[in-house]
Amino acid sequence: MNVIPPYLFLHSSLRRLLQTCSVKMPEPLKKMCPIVADCILPGPLTSFIIALMMFLHCGILPSCSMSAEPLASPDKINYPRLEFRIQQAERVELENGMILFYLQDRELPLVSISAVARTGSMYNPQGKEGLAELTAYLMRTGGTEKFSSAEIDERLDALAASPSFSMSLDSASVNFSFLKDDLDACLDLLSQMIKTPAFEEKKLQLALALKNEELRRVADDPQKLAFREFNRLLYPDDPRGRYMTSASLRNIRRDDLIDFHRSYFFPSNMMIAVTGDLSKEEAVKKIMQYFGSWGQPRQAVNPAPPPKKTNPGFFFIQKQITQSTVVSGEFTVSKKDPDYYAFSVLDFIVGSGGFRSRIFSAVRNHEGLAYSAGSFYRARSNYGVFGTYALTKTPSTIQSLQLINNILRDTASGSIKPDELEWAKKSILNSFIFSFELPHQIAEQQMVVEYEKLPADYLISYRNKIEAVTSADLKRVAAAHLNEKRRLILILGNTDEFGKLPDEWGQPVLIKPDL
Repeated sequence: MNVIPPYLFLHSSLRRLLQTCSVKMPEPLKKMCPIVADCILPGPLTSFIIALMMFLHCGILPSCSMSAEPLASPDKINYPRLEFRIQQAERVELENGMILFYLQDRELPLVSISAVARTGSMYNPQGKEGLAELTAYLMRTGGTEKFSSAEIDERLDALAASPSFSMSLDSASVNFSFLKDDLDACLDLLSQMIKTPAFEEKKLQLALALKNEELRRVADDPQKLAFREFNRLLYPDDPRGRYMTSASLRNIRRDDLIDFHRSYFFPSNMMIAVTGDLSKEEAVKKIMQYFGSWGQPRQAVNPAPPPKKTNPGFFFIQKQITQSTVVSGEFTVSKKDPDYYAFSVLDFIVGSGGFRSRIFSAVRNHEGLAYSAGSFYRARSNYGVFGTYALTKTPSTIQSLQLINNILRDTASGSIKPDELEWAKKSILNSFIFSFELPHQIAEQQMVVEYEKLPADYLISYRNKIEAVTSADLKRVAAAHLNEKRRLILILGNTDEFGKLPDEWGQPVLIKPDL
């Protein structure tokens, strides 16, 4: 079907305009554009009309006979293969045993610092759960031997800078960004907070009150409570499964924070990444200036061994609410396992890939049983955890869990389709690239690779290993690692309204959270 090009309307308008002219059309233009052949040109418009006719004649605009061509699909456009190369941060082992990762970034007059220490909440002494989190919190808020907490805050406010300290299951992290002109002032304050925190008693009491309030609120947050209790069941008789309680907080004293800090915060147990508007020589010099004389040489803390395999089970938490939180999971492959890459793709397809993933699509989109549903894969250097979840109304609790179990059985039988595989791999790789947008992200990622004792080429080879995953790999990995006989299941909700349970599930164990 021929479409009238827009410029024909221009021709028509020109013709009406030229019919009012007072000068005869130049002979050469009659051949170029017969539409205006017998019109007359006034002197002032001659140059404009001649230029416009030549513009049309040369074919810069579409000809009258052209048809509208449909635009090609972006997926069918051929283009050269894009090369993804990660900048390499320089690794320097300092004289005091601290490992420094450096990457220059002259774009803005800023400096970013990230540090990690081998500790975490799993290192809490038994009966004093919460100590690690309080230590990190008060390293930032509890003052130093040189400055009170109020003085520290005033100085940071004047610098428009604020470091963050956090404690996870198996690491402590510090992040700090500031202007290059404030390098010495900020490093001085940061080094004091890391090396010589005062842990002021009044700040400790305030932090304990905040933690007790946080615990009180956990009981009113069904999702947080369900995942907390799921982790306790997943790690029985393991420090990873011990959580802060009001009783454990009552056992914590200021001396406990001092001892914990002394045990885990020292140079050879820490790594630091420095990026920004400074040279490598300056970065090394400044870090040594503020951290070089810190403590005596000591052996770094060894990574904790993997957890023992948990026993499967079916557990209930009774709570008089109108919706249920359903969580299930099992131990699986670690980041060092050759199957890690295939399992990452499998998890994305099963439930962590959002709207198109199998669990979300079936449980929410098709059946309308849950407000949110999906899967998660927590891969660590020496073990991994795979799980599923659903937040659903009480009457559909059992139906939602049965549907998720059926999806996992179907996946374990090898039902992954080629289009699911390609979608998952593209999505994972596209997401991976955005982990390296900024220089401080690049340096921090490389620091974490060494911290987790992963292969040196982990980041470089990641994309190729994800791309190499095949349908046969997914079928093999799903059959080997999705095993409902090893699965732990926890449901929090109004158990009296769940209805009859399938006979094969057995009798669930009713547990009471310890807060």
